[in-house]
Amino acid sequence: MDIRVTTAGSVAIISMKGRFDFSAHRSFKDAYEPVLKEKNFTTLEINLAEVAYMDSSALGMLLLLHERAQADGKEVILSRANSTVLQILDIANFKKLFTIR
Repeated sequence: MDIRVTTAGSVAIISMKGRFDFSAHRSFKDAYEPVLKEKNFTTLEINLAEVAYMDSSALGMLLLLHERAQADGKEVILSRANSTVLQILDIANFKKLFTIR
């Protein structure tokens, strides 16, 4: 999985490309940890536009990120998911925890 981080003001955007599964665990964590430590960022946007597939471990990684971000007073937004990924997020009832755009 290819992961890159860009910024726009107080928003850090983590864009991912490929399959979001357990093999992405380390690279995903390495991408968001510095953002959580940075005080200038209040929002983490997870750009899912180029994620073709996600499994239950990806959902778990997003939940862990949500908990850690919430503890730091930051918001996590999931954005630009395709219909397949959006359906997975919907089945997992993630709309109750995340803003999904």
